[in-house]
Amino acid sequence: MEYENKLVLAPMVRIGTLPFRLLAAEYGADITYGEEIIDHKLVKCDRRLNEKIGSIDFVEKGTGSVVFRTCDEEKDRVVFQMGTSDAVRALTAAQMVCKDVAAVDINMGCPKSFSILTTLRRNMSIPVTCKIRLLKSSQDTVELARRIEKTGVSALAVHGRKVPDRPRDPAKWSEIADVVASLSIPVIANGDVFDYDDFQRIKVATGTSSVMVARGALWNASIFCPKGKLPWEDVKREYVRKSILWDNDIKSTKHTLKEMILHHSSLELPEGKAVIKSDSLVDLARLYGEEKSYDFFVKK
Repeated sequence: MEYENKLVLAPMVRIGTLPFRLLAAEYGADITYGEEIIDHKLVKCDRRLNEKIGSIDFVEKGTGSVVFRTCDEEKDRVVFQMGTSDAVRALTAAQMVCKDVAAVDINMGCPKSFSILTTLRRNMSIPVTCKIRLLKSSQDTVELARRIEKTGVSALAVHGRKVPDRPRDPAKWSEIADVVASLSIPVIANGDVFDYDDFQRIKVATGTSSVMVARGALWNASIFCPKGKLPWEDVKREYVRKSILWDNDIKSTKHTLKEMILHHSSLELPEGKAVIKSDSLVDLARLYGEEKSYDFFVKK
């Protein structure tokens, strides 16, 4: 996994599942992060090959719930993001997925024990990275980043907001630039990227060569296309199609669709109400004219 000059899909809870990651990659994302998964959850799973759809599933024992699903198609670019507070448990979880993903990332939204990163780095054959937010001062953030770099991680993603900041608060690109100037490892800049041109703007402003995008990709995953965004109706329909073909969880699929609709329209209109009332993927297939995709899935 290389981290220079990459366009990256950010980790998004309940959204960054396999269909959405494949969607972003189809439109040009070089690296795709899965949603954050807590190590406690993963260590309770069994790894299973889902022959019907060709996926690799990590299924929670006793419940049959799919905690993480991936496939060979994304093996060279998918990053498994983990939430953890224990080095030994983190390593156990990471070793479970290491043969199926390109890298493991630790979510350090607030500073945690650096022993976790050191333990993973010393015992893993794939890259280990982490993602942070800004601290109270730029100096504090730089000091944290330098300590992280010393653990031997391959890259650091920096969200240009502090923990109390709201999404409407402007991302502080200048403070990301302070981190970039202080490190020798690649830094992935994250925050306020909503159009393809913003990739270049944040690169210039921060000095980094790689950029991560969250909401901009959620609202229209074709943000990664150099030629410009595709109509969001087409993107939304393609997401539904991929969700059907990869048997995505209906709650996750509906959540993602509702977030898309809320940005462009309203859940009070017929489409939004229909998504809310949908009880299964077949309901969504009918709503978005993807009956053929569902028929194909059933015949697999």
